[in-house]
Amino acid sequence: MNANKFAVGLCGLAIWTSAPAYSQQTTVAPNDDATRLLVGRLDLERYKATLRGLGQYGDRQQGTDRNRAAVDWIEAQLRSYGCAPERIKYVYNSPGLPRDQQIVAHPPGTPVGSGEIVMGLGGARIRGMTLPVVPNNNPAAQTDPILRALNEGPSTPGPREEVYCTKVGSTRPDEMYIVGAHMDGRGFGEATDDNGSGAALVMELARVLSGPDVVTERSIRFALWNNEARVPPPIYRNAARSKARRIRPDRAAIRSPDGSP
Repeated sequence: MNANKFAVGLCGLAIWTSAPAYSQQTTVAPNDDATRLLVGRLDLERYKATLRGLGQYGDRQQGTDRNRAAVDWIEAQLRSYGCAPERIKYVYNSPGLPRDQQIVAHPPGTPVGSGEIVMGLGGARIRGMTLPVVPNNNPAAQTDPILRALNEGPSTPGPREEVYCTKVGSTRPDEMYIVGAHMDGRGFGEATDDNGSGAALVMELARVLSGPDVVTERSIRFALWNNEARVPPPIYRNAARSKARRIRPDRAAIRSPDGSP
C-alpha cells in the first residue's frame, strides 16, 4: 500500500491522523485500503451496546455514586480495548444543583416576533414559540419509576475523577490529537443524547485505533471528561494550554493534518 494518511468518519466527525510509518503529506483517497480496513472495523452494534452500558448508570450526574460507577465501567472498557487507562483526580467543592421538590408546569410559550432577533445558547437564533431550555432538575418530573430509582442519589461536593487513555505515536509521540467527550449528564434519564452518544463514539474510536496492528505517527488521546456541565475539565484545560489538536464528538469537527479547520 502507498497510503500515508487515513480518515475515520462517523456521525459527522472526521479525524485525520497519521497512518503507519509513512512520511509523505499527501491525502489518501476514500477508497484507500487502510481507510477501508479501519472503517470496516467500526461496529454499529458495539456502539449501541456501549450506549446501553453507559445508560445503566442513569444520567451519570457528577458527584453521584452512579457517576463514579460509570467512570469505573469506562476504565474497564478502555483496558479491554488494549488502551491503558489513566485518571485525572481533583476536588470540586461547589454544592450540587438544588432539587426542585415540586413539579413545576412549563410556562406558556413566548412568541418571537417576525424579524425579531433573539439569540439562544451557543449563538443560536430562536424563532417562533419558545420554552425554557434548562435541563430538568426535578426527580419527581421523571415519570418512569425505574429511571427515577436509577437516578436517586444526589450530587455532593468532593473528589472527582475522569478517565482517559493514550495511543503513543511511533515517530512523533510528542505531537497529539485529543478525541474527547463528556460522559456525565443531567436530567434523571439515561443522558443518551447529551452526551452518551459522544462518549460512546470516543470509546468506539479508542477500540478501533488501539488494535495491535494499527500504528500512528502521532499520539492519540481518548478522553472522557467529567463534571462538564459545572466546570471545564482539568484534562481539557491542560490540553488547551498545549499544542495538542482537540476534537469533541459532542461538537462535530473536521480537522486537516495541520490542525486547521
